[in-house]
Amino acid sequence: MRRIRFRGPNGVEDGAVEDGFVLTRAGQRIEPLDLETLELPAPYELLLPVEPPEVWCAGVTYERSRDARIEESAAQDVYSLVYDAERPELFLKDAGCRRTVGPGEPVGIRSDSAWNVPEPEIGLVLGVDGEIAGATIGNDVSSRDIEGANPLYLPQAKVYAGACALGPAVVSPAPDGPLEIRLRILGENAEELFSAETSTARMKRSFEELVAYLVRDNPVPARSVLLTGTGLVPPDDFTLEPGHVVEISVPGIGTLSNPVVLASSLVQRSAAHV
Repeated sequence: MRRIRFRGPNGVEDGAVEDGFVLTRAGQRIEPLDLETLELPAPYELLLPVEPPEVWCAGVTYERSRDARIEESAAQDVYSLVYDAERPELFLKDAGCRRTVGPGEPVGIRSDSAWNVPEPEIGLVLGVDGEIAGATIGNDVSSRDIEGANPLYLPQAKVYAGACALGPAVVSPAPDGPLEIRLRILGENAEELFSAETSTARMKRSFEELVAYLVRDNPVPARSVLLTGTGLVPPDDFTLEPGHVVEISVPGIGTLSNPVVLASSLVQRSAAHV
């Protein structure tokens, strides 16, 4: 079942997507404007499908990701070693939902980076004791040149305003089989700048393995999200720019669509509302 969260005349509510409609807890039926993005008609506003207290990421879980990280980095052995190692790469992307946005909201790119890319991923919604309670779509926006300069710069390459997007829905329980992931990047005039597809069948590690390492000796709160790595990387001569739109589609979950802006504008917007 696909579940969403939205804001309407009665405040924040959640609903289930059934037979082309969103069914609220009160039994009201709302028809989405688009069944993939799940965009809702006014006065309803689609929100993050879950507000995770923490967002974690796994890295170098696909061969394509390993190859891209080797190409960008001066410390090539680091990524080769972690790809083949027993222990996966795990890092904290966000806490308190301060850097995570929902469907239709802008994602940010760093002003001090010249090479910014989206990273389409499956996000696992975790329950108590790390059980996999559901799945959503995630975008782990990254600055490849900053990380490539030195692996110790990973937090700066990955953690900043608007660097993470989730949505549009959570599927519960999480699908058992491989999931197909498609990425499209559109320009300011809606022209397609890049597109590619992959499948979780190409992952080096299983969802269960990644979660087991994440919660080992680590008190991860329920409703946290673990992004499981990307197998889709645009070519080296491509970078996200303000005005671009990133679309990530997964059958059975939907399409997560986000415009691109400078992260500094999101920081200024946040400060204005404090």
